[in-house]
Amino acid sequence: MIKMLRKIMTLTVPLTAAFMLFAAVASAHVTVAPAESATGAWETYTLKVPSEKDIATVQVDLRIPEGASFKQYEPAPGWEVTVEGNKVSWKATGEGILAGQFQRFYFTVQNPAAAGEVAWDAYQHYADGSKVEWSGEEGSETPHSVTSIIEAAGDAGGHSHGATGTADSHDTMTMDEHNQIMAEQGNGDTAKISPLVYIALGISLLAFLLSVVGVLRGRKE
Repeated sequence: MIKMLRKIMTLTVPLTAAFMLFAAVASAHVTVAPAESATGAWETYTLKVPSEKDIATVQVDLRIPEGASFKQYEPAPGWEVTVEGNKVSWKATGEGILAGQFQRFYFTVQNPAAAGEVAWDAYQHYADGSKVEWSGEEGSETPHSVTSIIEAAGDAGGHSHGATGTADSHDTMTMDEHNQIMAEQGNGDTAKISPLVYIALGISLLAFLLSVVGVLRGRKE
């Protein structure tokens, strides 16, 4: 019995490790949060950029969706920001986002007046000159983030600090306000899980079951 359990563990550990690695890669996307906001609101969005390669991310370009209006950005140490029409670019003045790291950028946009969904196309530039275009549909290898714009319950012309609260000025939020908003939104890290993760889970479970069956058959023989 002990030998059989050891064989099962020997087969299971590599499968589990492979699945965890695949899941981490499949879900580590450039994202924009929150996933829901109100029509006409001044929403403070969070752009989260992980560096998925073994080299640094040195620039990120974001396209502001049609109908939305870019208003402000929060300065980020080590990054230069430029705004050209509907394109906002963060360019590293230092090393950038190194392998195994991620960076958050904060910016304010006035949402469209009409309800619907807006897509955030992002373009991630690496130090070797390569580029990843996060502009695909949900379920693709490089999906863009989508925010659902819903009808505002009250005055649609209000100014929103994240998903909650209003403000009387257009000033950039303080760090304390950001921390509060991130706590209310679950740190803005929750993204839709790619279907590839579920596929990998199914394959891992099937491989585990087949391994158990093989061990049991070998024991009988």
